[in-house]
Amino acid sequence: MARTTRPLSDEVDDIVARWRAERPDLDVTPLQVLSRVSRLARHLDRARRAAFAAHSLEAWEFDVLSALRREGPPYQLSPGALVRATLVTSGTMTNRIDRLAARGLVRRHPDPLDKRGVLVELTAAGRRSVDAAMADLLDRERGLLAALPDSQQRDLAGLLRVLLAPFDATAPPRS
Repeated sequence: MARTTRPLSDEVDDIVARWRAERPDLDVTPLQVLSRVSRLARHLDRARRAAFAAHSLEAWEFDVLSALRREGPPYQLSPGALVRATLVTSGTMTNRIDRLAARGLVRRHPDPLDKRGVLVELTAAGRRSVDAAMADLLDRERGLLAALPDSQQRDLAGLLRVLLAPFDATAPPRS
């Protein structure tokens, strides 16, 4: 006896079907993509929070530490550059730097090129923390993508890039 395979279905299929039944006058095609993106974003947010929490970090702490880590040695940026990298206000960044410095994850020191300026530097403890959290995060993100072969992951990344590029083009420039 031949075994039949049910087509893959998710909750979005049910949502779309119900809207089509209730409002056949509406083209609900965008829900097919964007409701899935929204639901996936929630799963990603949970995975990220879990990865950061496993290393005693909040998401905002990871954002600041990873901005410094990506700079390469000597792992330092001005507070203004951190504001641009993390899209928060300068007052919020000052508070964040204070809190990270109190935990020994960053330190401030005078900017040798600007007598009035300050640089924020990632400490060895901060580097260990962000490196461990990043490795954990990537493991969790790989798990979220495990149903797709590498070629489909590349295709999806390309399609999402097409959707996001116009938003990034209108974002304030990063320096």
